[in-house]
Amino acid sequence: MSLNNKVIVVTGASSGIGALTAQLLSQQGATVIIAARSLQKLQSVSSGMMGPCRMIELDVGKDASVQSAFEQILAEFGHIDCLVNNAGYGKFEYCDAMPVAEFAEMMNVNYMGIVRCTKAVLPAMKKAGSGIIVNVASMAGKLGTAKSTAYAATKHAVLGFSNSLRQELRDYGIQVTTINPGPIDTPFFHIADPDGNYVNNVKWFMMKPERVARAMVSAIEKGKAEVNLPRSAAIGVKLYQMFPRLADRLSYRMLNKK
Repeated sequence: MSLNNKVIVVTGASSGIGALTAQLLSQQGATVIIAARSLQKLQSVSSGMMGPCRMIELDVGKDASVQSAFEQILAEFGHIDCLVNNAGYGKFEYCDAMPVAEFAEMMNVNYMGIVRCTKAVLPAMKKAGSGIIVNVASMAGKLGTAKSTAYAATKHAVLGFSNSLRQELRDYGIQVTTINPGPIDTPFFHIADPDGNYVNNVKWFMMKPERVARAMVSAIEKGKAEVNLPRSAAIGVKLYQMFPRLADRLSYRMLNKK
């Protein structure tokens, strides 16, 4: 899909890969609606946009906020060509130490946020007979590790939702893409890993956000169903899926760095 003049909504666009992806999409000629809870942070992102840009306040964890935001977008632009569901967060903690309320809130934002935004665009996309929905999941959705019980569960849910949705929408001309990155050097870890232990342990393996943002834009242009990053992690996931118990034993110490 050529991105020129396409209307693209990016959630969680106030920082990290959301902000960079929005700016790259803008460079390709898209009209980009950047959405997040903080308009102040979005203002900073918008200054780096090369093409038409619209900021909108959006909390994906709240029904009313999602409904209001997408009603405004559709009223102004009439259609949405692509939705990038990027908003989300993580916290790393052992299961017995993580409050149940934190499990619920992480699921509300990371998974239900995607459900809310997707449902908000589907009627218009179905009517148009085209569209792309990009859901940012994670390698954690395919390979669980210690202290990720809450976070990994949300990303497993995103993958299950996306794979089923892809089948539902096949006859409507709507593409569903999942992006599954490993650790990325972004502000995500300010919340997920405030003491910095995990970041220090996997610094050698962490990807630059620019690499992931470029892969996301390429996936939109090429209509890819799934992107796994980095390639070495993708190979590891395939081996894990074929030999899960053996992989557990062999990879325990290497993967559990939190």
